[in-house]
Amino acid sequence: MNPYASFLGDRDALAVIQSTSSELQKRSDAMGAEGVERAPGPGKWCAREVLCHLADCEIVFAFRLRQALAEDFHVIQPFDQDRWAAIYGAFDARAALEVFRTVRLWNLRLIESLPAASFAKKLTHPERGDMTFGVVVETMAGHDLNHLAQIDRITSTAAGA
Repeated sequence: MNPYASFLGDRDALAVIQSTSSELQKRSDAMGAEGVERAPGPGKWCAREVLCHLADCEIVFAFRLRQALAEDFHVIQPFDQDRWAAIYGAFDARAALEVFRTVRLWNLRLIESLPAASFAKKLTHPERGDMTFGVVVETMAGHDLNHLAQIDRITSTAAGA
């Protein structure tokens, strides 16, 4: 099961992941240095923290994609995003965006280089069950769209304040 499928809908996963870096840059630029620090409410991530999360997730996706290709029936290692987020105060939005952009480009080169058969390769997520490499790519895209919408909500909350 892909929990991010509803965000992707009928959009092309590759097109989404190709455009996310520029979409994040636009939103970050529009919010400015102060705007990326405004949280929509107590206990909610500000845009800088969302960018840090996306940078971390892109590193995780890089590992998952490569492990899935290299191993038969790879089992994905989940992680606790809230525990990872505990250190996000040490990182700035620009650095997070740069990490995301660089690793995403590396991941895109990998994905774009693969034959179609690679997308049917099977793997398992302990919390989500059996899936294919293609579902991991779709998850990346849906995850991107989820967090782009989250940043949009942060922006609209700040604009309404």
